[in-house]
Amino acid sequence: MKALVLEKQHDIQLREIDLPLAIGPRDVKIKIHTVGVCGSDVHYYQHGNIGSFTVREPMVLGHEASGVVAEVGAEVRHLQVGDRVCMEPGVPDFESKATRLGLYNLDPAVRFWATPPIHGCLTPFVSHPAAFTFKLPDNVSFAEGAIVEPLAIGLQAATKARIKPGDLAVVMGAGTIGMMTALAALAGGCSRVVICDLVQEKLDLIHAYPGITTVNLRQQSLLETVTGLSGEWGADIVFEASGSDKAYDGIFDLLCPGGCLVLVGLPANKVAIDIVAILAKEIRIESVFRYANIFQRALALIASGKINVKPFISRSFKFADGVAAFKAAASGNPRDVKIQIELE
Repeated sequence: MKALVLEKQHDIQLREIDLPLAIGPRDVKIKIHTVGVCGSDVHYYQHGNIGSFTVREPMVLGHEASGVVAEVGAEVRHLQVGDRVCMEPGVPDFESKATRLGLYNLDPAVRFWATPPIHGCLTPFVSHPAAFTFKLPDNVSFAEGAIVEPLAIGLQAATKARIKPGDLAVVMGAGTIGMMTALAALAGGCSRVVICDLVQEKLDLIHAYPGITTVNLRQQSLLETVTGLSGEWGADIVFEASGSDKAYDGIFDLLCPGGCLVLVGLPANKVAIDIVAILAKEIRIESVFRYANIFQRALALIASGKINVKPFISRSFKFADGVAAFKAAASGNPRDVKIQIELE
C-alpha cells in the first residue's frame, strides 16, 4: 500500500510500503478517510525525535483519524461493515496492571500510532482493535471525527482538574491542544476561560466563542486580566498547554489559594519550580499524558453541540499532496490550527 512515510528527519515520501493488515477475531479493518496532522508528527519531521522516542527507521505518520469499517473480526459485535468511525490510536497490553487499573494510557507497553517504532495511519487501510474503534454519530463528520484525538487530551485535562461549576480557568497556549483544552474546560463547567498566546491570529479564531477571554501576551498582562476577572482572588485552574519553559515564570501568581495547575504541554527542557509559592497556596498539581476512557465522551459532546470544533479545522489536503500538508504545518502559518489530509 501507499503511505506517507517519514524516512528520516526532513524527509517525507509518499510511497509503497509493506504494512501488516491481519484481522484478528476482535479487530476491524478500516478504510481511512481523514487524518489530522499533529504537532508531534511535525516535530518528528523537523527534529527526528521527541525526547527518547527517536525515528531510527522509516515510519508511517499520522494518528488522528476517521474512516469506514471495511471488515470485522468474527467476535466483533458493536461494529459492522460500512460504519463511520474514529480510532483511539494507543493500544495497551490488555493484561498489564495499568490497563486493569483503568490507567491504560500509562501502560509502558502501549503501542501508539506514529510513535517510533510503531507505524501510523496515513495509509489507505489499517487494522485496529474494535475496542478502540468508535462509531461516529450521524451528525459528526469525518473531519470532526479526526479531531476527536486532540479534543480527548483537552477532556483528560479538564477531568484531571476536577472542575467545579462556575470555575475561572486559564489556558496558556492557543495551539490545537490549548484550544481543545479551553473548549473542554467550558464544557466541564467553567464559567469563563482566559486563553493567552503570543500570536493574535490564533486568538482571533477562538475570541468569539462564548465564555472565552483572549489575552495577547505582547500587548496585555495576563496577571492583571485574571486579577480583574476574579476580584483579585485568582484563577481556580491554570492549564499549561504551551510547552514553553517561560510559561512557568510567575505561573503560581495566577492561581487562587487551593487552586489547581494542570500540566499539559511538553517543555523541551527541565523547568525550575517555585516550591514555596506552591506551599503558600496549597496548590494542587495534576499532569496529563494522552487520555483514557475519553473518546466516547468527546464524540457525545461534539454530537450534542456542546463543543464545536469546526472553526479549528483550518485546511484540508489530498493524500497525493500529503508532503505539502506537512510542509504547510511545519511552516507555522499563524492562521492554522488543525491541518487535515483526506484519503478519499
